[in-house]
Amino acid sequence: EVQLVESGGGLVQAGGSLRLSCAASGFAFDRYAIGWFRQAPGKEREGLSCISIRDGSTYYADSAKGRFTISSDNAKNTVYLHMNSLKPEDTAVYYCAAVGPVWYKAALLRSDHYDYWGRGTQVTVSS
Repeated sequence: EVQLVESGGGLVQAGGSLRLSCAASGFAFDRYAIGWFRQAPGKEREGLSCISIRDGSTYYADSAKGRFTISSDNAKNTVYLHMNSLKPEDTAVYYCAAVGPVWYKAALLRSDHYDYWGRGTQVTVSS
């Protein structure tokens, strides 16, 4: 059974940091790309970042560049999203998702490109 389980969300003050984790199981982790998305109330799901487990290539949306960093621990089948300098507008439910073993680079920040999804973790940034 494919599972993606997010953790690490919570309440943080503006300017603070969080590290989100995405633990994956039930599929060939090293043949997939793992992406991070978020969805705020009343807004569409937004692609933030993605990492190719196969070769470590990373991709970022403009909204994530400079403050968010994606990484993976392949021995643990886990992908992380390190978030710094958090702002109230970063408040959302954060999801990880997996696509593979074939994907299109140009589509890696599109939610409709992904095969599997986690249930999300809430991040709330207070001002």
